Amino acid sequence: MRKLRYLGRRLAGLLGILGIASLAIFLLIEAAPGDPAQIMLGTGAQPDTVAALRAELGLDRPLPLRYLAWLGGVFTGDLGMSYTYGTPVAELIGQRLVVTLPLTAMATLLAVAVALPLGVMAAQNPNRIVDSLATAFSQIGIAVPNFWIGLLLILGVSLGLGWFPTGGFPGWRAGALPALSALVLPAIALAIPQAAVLTRVTRAAVIEVSNEDFIRTARAKGLSRRRALWRHTVPNALLPVVTMLGLQIPFLISGAVLVENVFTLPGIGTLAYQALSQRDLIVVQNVVLFFAVIVLGVNLLVDALYILLDPRLRGSG
Repeated sequence: MRKLRYLGRRLAGLLGILGIASLAIFLLIEAAPGDPAQIMLGTGAQPDTVAALRAELGLDRPLPLRYLAWLGGVFTGDLGMSYTYGTPVAELIGQRLVVTLPLTAMATLLAVAVALPLGVMAAQNPNRIVDSLATAFSQIGIAVPNFWIGLLLILGVSLGLGWFPTGGFPGWRAGALPALSALVLPAIALAIPQAAVLTRVTRAAVIEVSNEDFIRTARAKGLSRRRALWRHTVPNALLPVVTMLGLQIPFLISGAVLVENVFTLPGIGTLAYQALSQRDLIVVQNVVLFFAVIVLGVNLLVDALYILLDPRLRGSG
């Protein structure tokens, strides 16, 4: 029950933050220069035509009413109609999620699969070749932007070797293998910077836990180095790794905007970029709010993982 109350308080706090974030998103986007109706009709449109379109889109209503109408639509699932595409925003987001969600999932799994073993090996072999390679990988991965990595992958792997397509997405109806093949290089481009950060955090956390008294006690009682590593050191070193993984989700989402445009993927990031350039405010508002929901949801998941990983939280109020 204590765990449920703790998660309930965290959920209530995140909902309050989401409400503040929605207001900030609405005000910031409204402050952006340019009139959507004028942009849609062109600079040569007559003022009465622009005024009629503003009334049709609801842009002539006061800001508080427009905000409340938008927020009410979010809770009921009615995200409004896109100015540019003429289709429901919820439908647009749903169509793009089938690209972005698998892409980010693949990037996250790849980053964890590379960072955890590399960080553990580097921590267990300080000042050796593995440690030097892990350090070099971390520095390069952090320094090089993911969109530049994507361009290098296109030049080297797609155009040079011909192993994967240079861009585009065939759709899941074309089969799982062609769809996943189109996401492999973008996922690698997204995963490398995240894996670089996680490798450094994992290495530091494993070294710190290895010097704790309970690890030395376990070794003194006859526990082998390998068993002490995987039974005690790594599980206790996962807390900062999980924390950093949760903090990286916003950077992963922002990186997806650039990577999807590099690989011409029809994902959420591409939709946000196109909507912003076309001043499709209702699409931009809902996409940014969706990103905020994802980030806050990941934070709640991290809190739940804390309870599972840290015995002190399982028994505390």
